[in-house]
Amino acid sequence: MKNDKNAMIIEGISKGDELILTDFYQQNIPYVRSYVIQNSGCEEDVEDVFQDALLLIYQKLQKGSLEIRCTVLTYFLGVCKNLWRNRLRKKKKLVLNTELIEIQDHSINDSLLNNIINKEQQNLYQKHFLKLDESNKRVLTLFFEGKSMREIAVLMGYSEGYTRKKKFESKKLLLQMIEQDPIYFEFKNQTFTTNT
Repeated sequence: MKNDKNAMIIEGISKGDELILTDFYQQNIPYVRSYVIQNSGCEEDVEDVFQDALLLIYQKLQKGSLEIRCTVLTYFLGVCKNLWRNRLRKKKKLVLNTELIEIQDHSINDSLLNNIINKEQQNLYQKHFLKLDESNKRVLTLFFEGKSMREIAVLMGYSEGYTRKKKFESKKLLLQMIEQDPIYFEFKNQTFTTNT
């Protein structure tokens, strides 16, 4: 029975099935919210981590590289936790036993280099964001302004379920465009060399 449910969820994510995605969201968002909020996050972070984890799983499914040795739900929550820990690490914070420890970075050179890389990454993002059609841009803009899915649905005239799907697809499309840009590979290498 569990295997049937796993297969149904995986197929639903792979096909972007609105009913399965909505059900998956409602079942798992409380766990993601609890973890992120307890570890210095806000509601916007919760939505972001959830969507990014779903996108990551979707991409692995498309590449045929997804290997799950547990339930999809357990795997998904593990991905969410890892994504949030990575974000905190990038903010120069660490989660250790659910306690937050600030790490002071006294290196001016590292800070300057990171600022340059961040600026170039923003330019790359902006370049491809502007190529999106108006509805995709609007959904993402409203989301980045901190609007809830319900507020975006009202403003766009969509159902809440469709809004969630539209945001997921908009982020996926933007990410695909960015990943196909040759400059992206430079950043990927820079990120690995500066973070290790």
